[in-house]
Order: sequence, then structure tokens, then C-alpha cells
Amino acid sequence: MTSKRDKERGERREADSRERATGAGENEGEGLSNSTQRAKWIHSIDEHEDRPGQTLATRNHDVICRWAEERRANPATMSSTEHGGRAGVLRFDFPGFGGENLEEIEWDEWFKPFDERRLVFLYQEHKASGEPSNFFRLDNLNREDA
Repeated sequence: MTSKRDKERGERREADSRERATGAGENEGEGLSNSTQRAKWIHSIDEHEDRPGQTLATRNHDVICRWAEERRANPATMSSTEHGGRAGVLRFDFPGFGGENLEEIEWDEWFKPFDERRLVFLYQEHKASGEPSNFFRLDNLNREDA
């Protein structure tokens, strides 16, 4: 029997395959922030940082889910930022780090605007000290600091 999570992962893999087939991905780095352009691009859950503290970038849903799950973080949106029936400001709710203004949402609700906005997930697996890092930022062509 297939679980809901397995089904969602299968759907994300299909979407990632379509993205690769259409040429989307790291080659579209023009217009992204300098940090994102310098980041190591990660395309699967089997790829990792070369060294602690390294900035990584991905559009791969499985990579993002794995990163969040390892930190027990749940997909969320900032309260009252929804528009057009879609999540507004995308965030993660990390246990023990506040989150009073966050509303937890399902992964498909989180990834819909992520994909529509053609965002890039910029993140770290570990701090330079070797400790796990919760750092992430979402980048796109419309960032004012790009």
C-alpha cells in the first residue's frame, strides 16, 4: 500500500523530471542573487555539501523535504499573507523557534507557489562549525537585492 507521503514524493519526482526536461534549473541563474549563483547546485538527495558552511541551492522537492524533515521543520506560510487561495510568504516552522505567526500547510500547498514563482531554495546543511544549520532563503528573479 502506498502512503500519502510516498505518493507526494512520486508526484514531486515527476515534476522535477519535467523541470529537467524543459531545461529549467541552474542554467537559469541569471538574475538570481550572487549568493545563489555561487552556490553548489544540488539535484538529488544523494548530493551533499563539499564542506560544512557551504551554500547550496536546489529546486528539487525531495531535497527540500529531506532537509526540512531532518530538522523536524514543517512547511508553513506567514499568517495573513495568502492571496488568490495560495500560500503567501513561504517559511518553515522549526520546533522550539517561535512560529507564532506561522500557519502550517501541506507540502503540495507549499510547493505550488514555490514552483509558480520559480523559486530557488538556498540553504546550508551544516554551519562552518559542523553543527546542523537551519539557514535557508528563497531566491527568485524578482528579488530586490539580486
